Amino acid sequence: MILKALSLINYKNFESISFDLDAKINCFVGNNGVGKTNVLDAVYHLSFGKSYFNPITTQNINHDADFFVIDGIYDKNDREEKVIVSAKRGQKKVIKRNGKIYERFSDHIGFLPLVIISPADRDLIIEGSETRRKFMDGVISQSDKAYLDTLIKYNKILSQRNALLKYFNANHTFNPDTLAIYNEQMHELGTSLYKKRKQFLEDFTPIFKKRYAAISGDKEEVKLKYKSQLNDAPLNQLFEENLKKDRALQYTSVGTHRDDLNFKIESHPIKKFGSQGQQKSYLIALKLAQFDFIKAQSNTTPILLLDDIFDKLDESRVTQIIDLVNDDNFGQLFISDTHADRTEAIVKEIHQTYKLFKL
Repeated sequence: MILKALSLINYKNFESISFDLDAKINCFVGNNGVGKTNVLDAVYHLSFGKSYFNPITTQNINHDADFFVIDGIYDKNDREEKVIVSAKRGQKKVIKRNGKIYERFSDHIGFLPLVIISPADRDLIIEGSETRRKFMDGVISQSDKAYLDTLIKYNKILSQRNALLKYFNANHTFNPDTLAIYNEQMHELGTSLYKKRKQFLEDFTPIFKKRYAAISGDKEEVKLKYKSQLNDAPLNQLFEENLKKDRALQYTSVGTHRDDLNFKIESHPIKKFGSQGQQKSYLIALKLAQFDFIKAQSNTTPILLLDDIFDKLDESRVTQIIDLVNDDNFGQLFISDTHADRTEAIVKEIHQTYKLFKL
């Protein structure tokens, strides 16, 4: 799968700009603030219908405009595919594929598989469990439509259950039969999510460990551990045990929406005990493993975005990453960097065709 052409109108800092892209490597270089990352984010937007860096739609519209349009032309399975994402202030965002509007954005997820590696990934280590759950869900959803549908349904019923608990409290009432309906639905959906996440971790962890060993020179042992309340008991049992607590808190305190991933290095949390270099290597290994996993599951080579990562890594790690992508396993690559000379020197080592866009 190749993105052949990209055009932006009123997207972030761009009023109007177009790019004819190389099938292998595309480098966007220039000083900070010129919009290099914004170009990569536009490519991300075409795959996921939202920005990687700012999910608030209106904040991605150029300050002097009231709409944006991102237009991408792809070559996928020997067919031309045209995808357009557009948004107007006060209106719902629209995603079109070959002129046809998607009724549900979720139907588009996985059609254009993509992985981004960015300094913003550090949030996976320093932020709360929601960030790591989103990572896990994002990887699985790109190749499993049923999982994404289950996740959307689960979150909808979770909101309804929380609203019901608030209603009980506000009106000094309680109806166990109504609550039982939500409990049963959430038990069924949550159990399905739990099983798929558990299986995902079993399949994903060996790939991740292999990637980390390649980047770090096999110096230390890393682990990924799936943390879930469902490891201890079925969800319907957890609901019974936590009924008083849920009523007091007025929200659902147990379920797969509380799941987390533990990132460990030498059996210790990487957040506390990993050096900056180890943390960076860990995150890049996670993302490259994501690439491998999605490619294997979807039989499509994802587009890979490398946002400003050369600036944050020492030379040996950069060399190792370039060695990793310097084979036929990788498809189209997008790179942003502040130093044109450095970028050109790096991409020349890859021995693939490339284009350098100076912004």
